Amino acid sequence: MNSTALMNLAADNIRILAASMVEKAKSGHPGGAMGGADFINVLFSEFLVYDPNDPDWSGRDRFYLDPGHMSPMLYSALALQGRFTLEDLQQFRQWGSPTPGHPERDLLHGIENTSGPLGQGHAFAAGAAVAEKFLEARLGKTMMQHKIYAYISDGGIQEEISQGVGRLAGTLGLNNLIMFYDSNDIQLSTECGVVMAENTAEKYKAWNWNVLTIDGNNPDEIREALRLALQEEQRPTLIIGNTTMAKGALKDDGTSYEHNVKTHGAPLGGEAYINTIKNLGGDPTNPFVIFEEVQQLYNSRHKELLQIVAERRKAENLWAETNPALAKQKEEWFSGKAPIINWEGIQQNAGDATRVASATCLGVLAEQVPNMICASADLSNSDKTDGFLKKTTSLVKGDFSGAFFQAGVSELTMACMCIGMMLHGGVTTAMGTFFVFSDYMKPALRMAALMRVPVKFIWSHDSFRVGEDGPTHEPVEQEAQIRLMEKLKNHKGQDSIRVFRPADADETTECWKMAMENVDTPTAFILSRQGVDKLPENNPYSNATKGAYIVAGSDENPDVILVASGSEVSTLVAGAQSLRNDGVKVRIVSCPSEGLFRQQPIEYQEAVLPESVKKFGLTAGLPVTLEGIVGLGKNSKIFGLNSFGYSAPFKVLNEKLGYTGENVYREVKAFLA
Repeated sequence: MNSTALMNLAADNIRILAASMVEKAKSGHPGGAMGGADFINVLFSEFLVYDPNDPDWSGRDRFYLDPGHMSPMLYSALALQGRFTLEDLQQFRQWGSPTPGHPERDLLHGIENTSGPLGQGHAFAAGAAVAEKFLEARLGKTMMQHKIYAYISDGGIQEEISQGVGRLAGTLGLNNLIMFYDSNDIQLSTECGVVMAENTAEKYKAWNWNVLTIDGNNPDEIREALRLALQEEQRPTLIIGNTTMAKGALKDDGTSYEHNVKTHGAPLGGEAYINTIKNLGGDPTNPFVIFEEVQQLYNSRHKELLQIVAERRKAENLWAETNPALAKQKEEWFSGKAPIINWEGIQQNAGDATRVASATCLGVLAEQVPNMICASADLSNSDKTDGFLKKTTSLVKGDFSGAFFQAGVSELTMACMCIGMMLHGGVTTAMGTFFVFSDYMKPALRMAALMRVPVKFIWSHDSFRVGEDGPTHEPVEQEAQIRLMEKLKNHKGQDSIRVFRPADADETTECWKMAMENVDTPTAFILSRQGVDKLPENNPYSNATKGAYIVAGSDENPDVILVASGSEVSTLVAGAQSLRNDGVKVRIVSCPSEGLFRQQPIEYQEAVLPESVKKFGLTAGLPVTLEGIVGLGKNSKIFGLNSFGYSAPFKVLNEKLGYTGENVYREVKAFLA
């Protein structure tokens, strides 16, 4: 059998397995998987470099699948590699199966990313390409010489995030990024021509990409395109593969079922399935088979890889002997452990905004965490991520020795690329923007939570106190949304995200300490634009590690407990003095992290917020933000904002909206009465 015939047979084997997985599950997307089989077969059997004996090898090439609905293609190709069993494929989309409907990150099985809403997967790949360049600048070519492969579909090209990735990857000259665009012109409900008419090749060329257009079902053209992509030294490469949706599929009557919208999102079904499997050379009564010749093809690649990896590891070991300090550092970076940081030298200024206090912490991190990348969506001097930037330089084309990622105005792209940097391994990332713009980042935040990627979200301008910018820029409902994610558990039973809204500058330091120690889940900071009064002297800041703690009034029998997070805590302090003058026994509790507080022993929770004592909550967001802490009923009252904000100086807004010590006094007195 000649080379082309063998490659076609292997691709047909993938098509048979993919269509059969969907048929057996009675659910899934066979058409795209069948069309893309040729590319993934050439990539996996000839180009992708990985260690068959160590799926976590840092020197491996990475493959990121964007259209997760094409999981049958990926699982089938990985089965040819020996990463999945045929039994695994037959359990597609079933309870407890390693082959869920959309791929979930699983390095043991060769899956680098969880595939979420279209567009995010190739953004993860672009982020991984940045990480590889960043690490190469620090460790050298011997340790970092791999390629990042991405696979995207028509839907991903249409998603707005593709513009951000296209712009940034081209601007940064990520020649280590090779992306295959499976252009089959068919979507779930329409042909692509109904919704897109642009020239995709010219669009990517304008973004400074190397663009190659090929027959995406021709293995010889695929092979040549990949060779040319590997030779590119200045630009990322986009291979536009014109493919046929449901290649090889036949209808019930034996006519072609190719290029048909119906094959995108449903099993082929009945006689169409039987005719298709026969047409592809399979047995419909026993379709879960790897052809002998195909197994030999992948066995041959397995042997090649063992030799390639042995040579690479020999060079890596020699490098490690020559560079022992760097080798130790690399090992630490890829360990997944929290970095060791000396926080002792930090001195915060009383009354600073918490965004400014965060900048101070970021300056320390820039100096002490050499594998950290910080990013901002064109707001570094306002969200104060410039505390990090002042200690380094920006990443630019041809020079990745810096550590600041200027993303421009593209919050979702920035977030996904920062997640991708961490999926690559060896780096830790943080990113900043205004809290109200977190709305643009929710899909990325959810994916980070699902994959348990400990990226840091830095959101400044946390409330209506943005003031003159007006209601468009004043977050009100955003904290309630993020706090919901704090209540959602990941599959390890952890809070899916850790949220911190610190009450003053020193509490910000404590929150950053906890954030850097959190290597299991994402962390989000909600930070003030305006200055915040320092909490009372001798405040036990170390107790912030418990999520909520007593700031003042620790006597055992308070008449009322005042609860808040962020800048509202100091407002409670201001109102408490008048209450005490009236003989009211007041306790004040700062709650930067409700999720962390609810992880504490019940005894501690009851000691801080005894159920029998009346509680008054103050929040600049929706009242529901504090319901989980303050509770509901006659013993609870929450003062919050039930409308959008207004345009005015923040001190005026505090007065008009009731966020003053005087109004706290009035509200609590009325509540107690």
